[in-house]
Amino acid sequence: MTEEIGRGEDAPPMRWNGWGDPQKAKDLPFAVRSLLPLLLGRIRRPDAAPTLEDVEIAPTALAEADLAAFAAVVGPAHVDAGREARIRHAGGRSTIDLLRRRQHRQVVPDAVIAPSAHDEVHACLRVAAERDLAVIPFGGGTSVVGALDPERGAHRGVVSLDLHRLSGLLRLDEESGDAVFAAGTTGPEAERLLAEHGLELGHYPQSFRYATLGGFAAARSSGQNSAGHGRFDTMVTGLRVATPTGALDLGRSPGSAAGPDLIRVFLGSEGIFGVITEVRVRVHPAPAERLFEAWTFPDFASGAAALRAVAQQGGGPTVIRLSDESETAVSLAQVGKIGKAMAKGASAITVYEGRDIEHRRAVTSDLLRRAGGTSSGEGAAEEWLAGRFDGPYLRDALLDAGVFCETLETATTWSQLHGLRAAVLNALRDGFTEAGAKSYIMCHISHIYPTGASLYFTVLAGVRGDQLAVWDDVKSRVNDAILAAGGTISHHHAVGRDHAPWLAEEIGETGIRILTAIKRELDPQGILNPGAVIGRGVTAHPAS
Repeated sequence: MTEEIGRGEDAPPMRWNGWGDPQKAKDLPFAVRSLLPLLLGRIRRPDAAPTLEDVEIAPTALAEADLAAFAAVVGPAHVDAGREARIRHAGGRSTIDLLRRRQHRQVVPDAVIAPSAHDEVHACLRVAAERDLAVIPFGGGTSVVGALDPERGAHRGVVSLDLHRLSGLLRLDEESGDAVFAAGTTGPEAERLLAEHGLELGHYPQSFRYATLGGFAAARSSGQNSAGHGRFDTMVTGLRVATPTGALDLGRSPGSAAGPDLIRVFLGSEGIFGVITEVRVRVHPAPAERLFEAWTFPDFASGAAALRAVAQQGGGPTVIRLSDESETAVSLAQVGKIGKAMAKGASAITVYEGRDIEHRRAVTSDLLRRAGGTSSGEGAAEEWLAGRFDGPYLRDALLDAGVFCETLETATTWSQLHGLRAAVLNALRDGFTEAGAKSYIMCHISHIYPTGASLYFTVLAGVRGDQLAVWDDVKSRVNDAILAAGGTISHHHAVGRDHAPWLAEEIGETGIRILTAIKRELDPQGILNPGAVIGRGVTAHPAS
């Protein structure tokens, strides 16, 4: 039986020039401050960043008539051309975004429009197309690949389409295990609403506290519980989408052979084809208990072999992660275990939820031991779970101290995993060395499959001079190395604008032509997220 559910609550506002809740911003832990000079040498603390009041922006390019046209759709209270709203919608939360937020002169959208329903989104797209304005769909503001840059392209202005008012659990079919959410619903709000019915979605990326379900779908997110519940795109059973030329309501049944699956066209499309307004997802009973266990391995290679055995056996943990020697050392140092941090070795954590957890742990533990693993108890795994969404706060503190800190990720098959890791490490080290910067690079596996796994890198560097210019060169080297070594340009961060120049090499020129044709059909004037995913070469239909 299907039950109608009321709308949810808004997520708390995010810090305008950093990650997350301003009240949770933190200083560098003493252990990390002590370790940095050993790893990176002496680092100069940057000049004070501008306050919100000090930031300089250009006047809005929108006329009063433009604002009035949007106000006729969403109401005057939900059209904001004020400086604070525009600055807060100036991009995502990558290190590049945050370094730009530390500049006095910043590029921002011309206005922020906040619709509350599918029909309003559709009407806003029509207004933008009629008035030659680019539209940047904006959910939780957590993109780390430049997908939220306020790029106007060839248009006379650009607006940020803030979807936070599209929030709530719209329908719940408990018999089918199916729930429909408005796309602007945040992860925590979705879980709160499901918990009232004893259910869970179970998708927990590091951006969980702020990211939205529409954003999860648009970026093909992969949460930390992926070993147990799969990627977000595997959870999606239906979508409602507004495009400049029409609307789609996709996902009639749990399986279909009625032509190609159009849902997959919009999963990972990052707002270039249309705006996702509703997401239907598979849900399951909330877990009654959890079991934790941490492990150590002689080295990363033996730990990776263990994870491969677990993935290919199946029925393992809900969460399984392997940190390499460098990441393990820093993690131990942060909790005061300096002596252990100096020892060689890799570490893993496992978390079990749901049914048959004792049996699943026994089978997994046997595989891990056979591969050379040693159980180290529950503590480290419990600590990881307690702080798993807080990593970006440490990143902000490192930037405040002058340390360049960024992440990147990829994935490949098990047979190519170590070659890909070595290629990325070499590209990073060589790039920073040529820039005269010491670096420290950490890596972990956080998502596993029977045929392969992801690699997630965290990069620290003592960059002197223009950090943006240095990283632009280093990241280009890394992207080239990833594709040459058989990896994907992105496993779960998505393409955005940062990875768009490399997409053709991954999917081929024919693949780009297909995506371009879809965009021209759905968005003939090219107003949606110009430059994202497939680059800047897409134009409107030629005049007949």
